[in-house]
Order: sequence, then structure tokens, then C-alpha cells
Amino acid sequence: MQMKTLRQTLRQQRLDIEPRERERFAKILASQVKMVAKIEYRHKVALYLENDGEIDPKHIEKWLKLQKIEIFLPVLVGKLLKFAKIGDKFKKNRFGIKEPDTSVLLNAEQMDVIFMPLVGFDQNKNRIGMGGGFYDRTLAFRQKQTHPKLYGLAFDCQQVDAIETRAWDVPLDAVITPTTIYR
Repeated sequence: MQMKTLRQTLRQQRLDIEPRERERFAKILASQVKMVAKIEYRHKVALYLENDGEIDPKHIEKWLKLQKIEIFLPVLVGKLLKFAKIGDKFKKNRFGIKEPDTSVLLNAEQMDVIFMPLVGFDQNKNRIGMGGGFYDRTLAFRQKQTHPKLYGLAFDCQQVDAIETRAWDVPLDAVITPTTIYR
């Protein structure tokens, strides 16, 4: 299947999940994350705001806040992502996605853990994103190091048999779904 078609099919599958099921899966996902992610008090953790049917990390966010962990969200800066501390003021980026409205931005290298959405994944922790390449460009430095930890969050229906990878694709440390942790 062509990548564009595969991406559309997977996006539709996640959009088709009923609201009640979405909420249930989001809660289960948070408990899965607690088992995998080694997050400590001084860590800077990047999340995302649910968009386009992505699995919602709101229960992970609640848990992190209880742990007094600093939470950041991605902000588009040209063709890269920077990270801003989550706050009360938001603005929409050029894709209509809400971002923190602040001028204080950190680089990905300054994060300890980055939870990222995805459109599809395989058991080898390869990910298909929305197609803009923002995470891959931003995380290119990760080809030579293991920091920050990268976790893809997804519904189980987003798994595919195999993803053909390119040289610039940045593999994840784990993909976490409501039922499985791929390490």
C-alpha cells in the first residue's frame, strides 16, 4: 500500500474509535506509561495535545502533574519543533493545532522524555507520522545518542506489519498502546 493511502487509512481507523472507547483507552494508556517510562522529579517531559483522533495523553498529563514533573508541548518553529512549558494561554499554529503562547522555548535536547503521537507503527518501533517530518528533523541528533527517551503513543489499531524506513527516520525507544508495550 502506498504511504499516503496507508496514512489515510490509519487516520480514519483511529477517528472511527467511539468516544467512550477513546476515554477508556486513554486511561489504560496512562497505566501502561507508568510501567515503562522512568520519569523522575527533575525531568522535563514533552507531551502533545490530542488532535485528529490521536490517543489522548490527558491522563498521563494528570499523573505527571501529581508527580510535580515539568510538562512541555511541541511548538512549530519553521520546519522544526521546539518545546514550551504547558500553561494557560494557547494559540493555534499554521495547522490549527493549539500550542502554548510563550516565547520561552527549549530544544528537544533539553527534554528528558518525549511522548509523541503517531499515525502508524510496527513492532520494531518504527513510526509513521502525519507526513511533515517535524519530529524526524527535530530529533535527527538522536541517531547518535540515546537522550531524550522517545515514546510513541497509539491505539492498537494503528499497528502495521512493517514500515519501510528511510535514513532520516528516528526510531522510538518504545511504542505504548493500551494493550502492549513494544520495547
